[in-house]
Amino acid sequence: MEAGRKLGGAIAENGLRLVYGGGMRGIMGAVASGVMSNGGKVLGIIPEFLMDKEASKHELTSLTEVIVTNDMHQRKHRMFEEADAFVTLPGGIGTLEEIVEIMTWAQLGRHRKPMVFANINGFWDPMLSLINHMRGQGFIHTSHLVQPLVIDKAEDIVPAILAAGTGNGADQAIIGKM
Repeated sequence: MEAGRKLGGAIAENGLRLVYGGGMRGIMGAVASGVMSNGGKVLGIIPEFLMDKEASKHELTSLTEVIVTNDMHQRKHRMFEEADAFVTLPGGIGTLEEIVEIMTWAQLGRHRKPMVFANINGFWDPMLSLINHMRGQGFIHTSHLVQPLVIDKAEDIVPAILAAGTGNGADQAIIGKM
C-alpha cells in the first residue's frame, strides 16, 4: 500500500496521468489516492459489472474521468489505447493475465511501450525466473521486444519510465489488481 501511494505521488509530481482499472480498493486504490492527493489526474476504466465490487459510484466521482465498459476485453483495450507505459504492481491472477497480454502484444510487435514489473520486496521474482526460463528455452521469440524493466523501489519507477521514453509523456498506465 505504501509503494502504491508513493507511486501515485510520483505520477502526479511528474505531471503524468494515471490510467488504470478504476478500482478504489487495494494497491491500485492507493495509487489513485496518491495521484489525486498530489493534484494529479486519474482516468479510471472499469467494466460495469465491477462497479459495486471495486468502487462505489460515489468513489468514482472523485476521479478526473471515468469510462465504463461492457466487459473486461473492452476495458483492457481502452487502457492499452490510453497508456504510454505499463506498470505491474504486486497482484493476483488478473494482474498476471494483464501483464502477460501486454508482453505478448510487445512480442508480436503491437507496441514498444515501456513495461515495468514493480518488484516490491521481490514479489515478481518467481515470474521473472519463469520468463528467463522461457527465453532460455527459446519460447520467447523476438525476445528483444519483450524487455520489461524490473524496478525494486516505487520511487524509481517513474524516473525509469521517463528515461525509457513514453511517447508524448502525457499518460501513464498502471496494470494492477482486478
